[in-house]
Amino acid sequence: MTLRQSHPTPSDTVHVPAPAQTRPHGFAFWAVAFAFLIVMAFATLPSPLYGLYRTRDHLSEFMVTVVYAIFAAGTITALSSVRFIVPRAGRRGVMLGAVATMIVAAGVLAAWKALPGLLLGRLITGVAVGLAAGTAITYLIELRAREDPNAAAVIRARNIGTAVSVGGLGIGPLIAGCLAEWVSRPLTLPYLVFMALGAIALIGVATAPETGTSPPPGAAENRTDGARRSVRVLVPGATATLAAFAANGLFAGLSGLFLAVTLKHPSHALSGATLFLVFSSGVAAQLATNRLQASRVFVLGTISMLLGLALLVAAVRLSTPSLVLFLLGGALIGAGAGAMFKGTTGLVLDATPPESRLAMTSDLLIALYVGLSIPVIGAGVALDRGATPPDTVLGFAIFVGLGVAGAGALLGRVLGGTQP
Repeated sequence: MTLRQSHPTPSDTVHVPAPAQTRPHGFAFWAVAFAFLIVMAFATLPSPLYGLYRTRDHLSEFMVTVVYAIFAAGTITALSSVRFIVPRAGRRGVMLGAVATMIVAAGVLAAWKALPGLLLGRLITGVAVGLAAGTAITYLIELRAREDPNAAAVIRARNIGTAVSVGGLGIGPLIAGCLAEWVSRPLTLPYLVFMALGAIALIGVATAPETGTSPPPGAAENRTDGARRSVRVLVPGATATLAAFAANGLFAGLSGLFLAVTLKHPSHALSGATLFLVFSSGVAAQLATNRLQASRVFVLGTISMLLGLALLVAAVRLSTPSLVLFLLGGALIGAGAGAMFKGTTGLVLDATPPESRLAMTSDLLIALYVGLSIPVIGAGVALDRGATPPDTVLGFAIFVGLGVAGAGALLGRVLGGTQP
């Protein structure tokens, strides 16, 4: 059964109160997008630095896994709570809180040079990321709708939000890896840089207007049907998102180890550039599929993911491991995950009443971060128990590949059944 194309629908127009301020909403849109980018970049900033943390704090592979799990716990907790916080604090208030929390996390990580500081800093980072990720896409859609309330503008805003949520994850490691390679104090300077960027982001978000969603006329009688339809789409959509980002999680948490131990390339800059390649490929795939039907986006994303996983396994299991295959596999995995996330976000939000978009976006992002976390935690446990990196990659590649194929089939069947 083919998936329906994500065309503009009346529900794509966000109905908001008339603006009470004269402040340009276009500037506010980009100020919020910049703040979202900075927070998302900070989420994966330490990834190329974990080798340095292993040396400084004498960390085992299992303890590195604990550090990552604490970050994931903070993120998922904040994402689960944001739908209850926003009605009280507002979109702008939550974004201001997210950026301020990120600055606090950066300060802790820069100043507290011990394992407890790393653990606390990553927990606070997770809270900041969850607050921003759960709010920003809806906030961006509403800001754009105040300036231009037609469906095409809303879809562009949504696409920018999903691109930032994926692309930002690659920018932090690139900055941290380059600083660690060529600048002194690699466990301090990256955090100071992001404290400065966070201060700029705070100023920008503080000038943005608050937004709020008011349901369109006649929406009350359609709300129950819309909610049921969105839930039917959310479950397979979240499953597909989780499966797609599981492979990205393997790269985010363990690429530095694979590069240094298996591929014999211990460069911090290369480790950061590898993650930038993975996540920027996701953004490129999102931009390249703007005019494609949803069915083609999912098929291409699934094929890209499976091919990338196969190349990743080959890269680390050859008698002479191949850096080129490793990077190519990462790019294909990132492209597939980006395309699938864009598709699931569009399909879920198309089926969701405007007043429920914040909750649905948070649910999708919870699936994304669970997907990013599972392979890192599982692989860390496997490595700590004596498994080799090539065997670990093979096991998780099979697991993720089956998940991607199964989730794509489930999503296609459910969406086919929801067509009018």
